[in-house]
Amino acid sequence: MNRRSLLGSVGIAASAGLAGCTSRLFDDAPDGVVLDPQEDQLADSDALAYPAYGQPLPEFALEDPIRGTTVDTAELNRTALFTAFFAFCPAECGILLNQLVGVQGLVAEAGLADDVGFYPITFDPERDDAETLRENADTVGADLDAGNWHYLRPETPAEAKEIVQERLGMGFERETESDRVEGYDFAHVVVTLLVNPDGNVERAYRGEDFDRNRVADDVRAVVEAFDAR
Repeated sequence: MNRRSLLGSVGIAASAGLAGCTSRLFDDAPDGVVLDPQEDQLADSDALAYPAYGQPLPEFALEDPIRGTTVDTAELNRTALFTAFFAFCPAECGILLNQLVGVQGLVAEAGLADDVGFYPITFDPERDDAETLRENADTVGADLDAGNWHYLRPETPAEAKEIVQERLGMGFERETESDRVEGYDFAHVVVTLLVNPDGNVERAYRGEDFDRNRVADDVRAVVEAFDAR
């Protein structure tokens, strides 16, 4: 069975994170990763809708509208964190990006800012233009001057669905009637992927309120392992 077809089993409601799940241990670490197996992963990587421990990040290229450049995942060659969000999100996305900003700060304190990239992808290109994303950076405190924070924007809703939902397995569903957001809202899965310079997933963190210190420690371990090669 195609693991992307299992999106429904992970579910839109899974955005709450790991509550109620059982920790798992994996027998063997696959080739292409440097961290030990992820003990709090929901299931074997092949059974998850999104790419998880030991699996390659799907290849795609998206524009960074603030810088006017294109980011191609096939050419990154550095440790990276990817997630999906929309700037008009009334709740979880703000928490998610604040935590990611915290990791950005910890990475900078460790002197690794040039070794790590941060790539939040909007799945709401109709509203999230360059100006909106700059405002979002101000709101969450992202350091755009550091040069390692890149908002990525698909050109159309169809491309957002293709890349975020189909390739990355981070499901989202537009809600045309919402009491929380003017216009429309999204229900969506919240996942953040830690990807090594070879393009393989080392960690898939579920939920918006992840432990920024844990993530920063994982990032540092990946960077140091690749620097030692």
